[in-house]
Amino acid sequence: MSAAVPRLLKKQKTSIDFNCIIIFNCIIIFPILGGVLLIEPVELQNFFITFFSAAMVVIMGALYALVFAWSRLHKLPKLMPFAYGAYAGLFCSVLALANATNLNGYWQIVVVTMLVGYLIAPHGIWHLCVGTHASDHETKSDSVSVKE
Repeated sequence: MSAAVPRLLKKQKTSIDFNCIIIFNCIIIFPILGGVLLIEPVELQNFFITFFSAAMVVIMGALYALVFAWSRLHKLPKLMPFAYGAYAGLFCSVLALANATNLNGYWQIVVVTMLVGYLIAPHGIWHLCVGTHASDHETKSDSVSVKE
């Protein structure tokens, strides 16, 4: 019975936190953005374009990350233009998706921020991983003895 009480309190705290986020967005963020957060619905004639461009966003984003990581991991800088080519496909797909789904006004800032972030993020993640694991490689190389 005592185990059920903390569980109930945890559920209540989560719902209170979620309600606080909703209230914060309605009171603070909505007026800052000028109260224009509603998006026009996608027209039926744009459904195929929306579906296809959304699928291409996923595929090109994954391809960019995969080729970028493969190029860095295996020290193959010749693959990096293919990674940036996949990013160009991602860029075009995101713009087509934003256009088909009527993302206008402030949503265009969100789209551009996402595109810039996805271009820069793999570089930062790579440097973070290299920096984090650099001490692991030094420790392993120090402990290995070479027989003469």
